[in-house]
Amino acid sequence: MTNKDINKDVDVILFEKIQRGDEKAFDILFMKYYPSLCAYAQQFVEYDDGQEIVQDVMVWLWENREMHTFEVAPKNYLFKAVKNRSLTLINRNEIKQRIVHTLHNNLQSGYEDPDFYVVEELSRKIEEALQRLPDTYREAFEMNRFQHLTYNEIASHLEISPKTVDYRIQQALKLLRIELKDYLPLLLAIL
Repeated sequence: MTNKDINKDVDVILFEKIQRGDEKAFDILFMKYYPSLCAYAQQFVEYDDGQEIVQDVMVWLWENREMHTFEVAPKNYLFKAVKNRSLTLINRNEIKQRIVHTLHNNLQSGYEDPDFYVVEELSRKIEEALQRLPDTYREAFEMNRFQHLTYNEIASHLEISPKTVDYRIQQALKLLRIELKDYLPLLLAIL
């Protein structure tokens, strides 16, 4: 048995203990992977953002420990989750910049003195609306809209059916439309 096989077995045992609510096993896993996950996230985002992403992934893992099974090695899952969340953050920031740029251009062409508070407010409202979505809806929506994954790719990653992915995204859009109804004219100009 190689060291790689031993590490794989140790990770599987740790995840099985975590699924049963063993906090010590979670602490061991956290300490084992936190530095390397943060370093990996730094390939995509700033260090502070990377730390926050890794912490979010680990918290999500703990909070969803009972319902999660792994078809890939737990280590691979953690790195993939960190990468996906990093890409989502990058895409969110790009969308925010596109909104700011488009609104700025639209406001500047229509007015002598653009109202930058509208841009800031809209960006904040969009971010808040996304955060208020149920986690499952937000995750599917962000993977589709920000990471440009297909329904089948999302279904494979989340280990659910493509119909479930479709339902979650449709529900997210419905909730976002309700939440951002006052801003729809501005959003239509941007998106």
